[in-house]
Amino acid sequence: MRDVAALVLGGGPAGTAAAIVLAAGGTRALVIERERETRDALCGGFLSWRSLRTLAALGVTADELNRERIVRTRLFAGGRQAEARLPAPAVAVSRHRLDTLLIARAGQVAGIERGVAVRTVEDGQVRLADGGTMTAGALFLATGKHDLRGLARPEAARGADPALGLRVRLAAHPALDRLVGDAVELHLFAHGYAGIARQEDGSVNLCLAVRRSRLAAAGSPAALLNRLGREHPALGERIAFMAGDAAIDAVANVPYGWRARDGQAGLFRLGDQAGVIPSLAGEGMGIALASGVAAAAAYRRGGAGAAATWQPRFARALARPLGVAGAVRAVAEGPAAAWLVGAAHPALIRIIAHATRIGALTGNGMLEGPGPANQMG
Repeated sequence: MRDVAALVLGGGPAGTAAAIVLAAGGTRALVIERERETRDALCGGFLSWRSLRTLAALGVTADELNRERIVRTRLFAGGRQAEARLPAPAVAVSRHRLDTLLIARAGQVAGIERGVAVRTVEDGQVRLADGGTMTAGALFLATGKHDLRGLARPEAARGADPALGLRVRLAAHPALDRLVGDAVELHLFAHGYAGIARQEDGSVNLCLAVRRSRLAAAGSPAALLNRLGREHPALGERIAFMAGDAAIDAVANVPYGWRARDGQAGLFRLGDQAGVIPSLAGEGMGIALASGVAAAAAYRRGGAGAAATWQPRFARALARPLGVAGAVRAVAEGPAAAWLVGAAHPALIRIIAHATRIGALTGNGMLEGPGPANQMG
């Protein structure tokens, strides 16, 4: 059995951010990651202006991620379209690129062990798939959408008709560049939506969040995409660039709106293990980074025991962005989606974009509110 002061489970944005900030305070964390090689996780890949500032403080610059900037958002529903400039330039990046840079940065200041799978956490022990065990003074749970036995999020959070995530990459093409350009797009349809953005290699990331019933009615992810393309011409123009043999990645039962409201000494829940924002907000990675930084800062101030008060405090910081994003999602997936887009004045889009950001991080890693709406970014 091994014992470490700070054990980080997961080498994604939340876990690596925590390890980097812990090191800055003199604690060398151990990060264990179940994948031997960095994969391109299913993710919308949007990084807001605020997330870019957090990454810069962690040692990863925006230009390392993608030299191109996203400066506008574009909405589609029911034949209507609306567009507005973002509060500040943003970036779209593959998770492979982001995770590669962050884990390399964390590896300079923390221990990294890859290809190590955790089977369960019970009785204060982390049990590994190879039969080994570990204990830790503080555990930073950063396993993303993957639940860990012994610390799983409640099934009730998923609902009767849970959301599924789908993702396909569209190869770079000049015509597709002209369609998407410097925008992040949101295509709304009954019981779901699709997000589209150009990534660092010029390919286009097409991510969908759909209700399980909608996928079941179509029969398969490919059939669903084909149906959506026929029903929604603007989305169909983009889907037309999908290769016939393109891989469609999927993740099941995403508990949008869930927050970890209770805390316990020694356990810091990060990223999707702390709270799951509807993906249309484009703030999932922002929350992951903010949680890693804030949890590590809390540990530096109060040790492992600080988790008991930090977790509910972080849940309160998530209340506004998750609440606003949830309300927008409820309208976006229903019959009023076309009305929403028709009424979406650029100023309203900017206000929603602002309201769905996690609070800014202060110099000591604490979260603060966003301030007035005219002070965005």
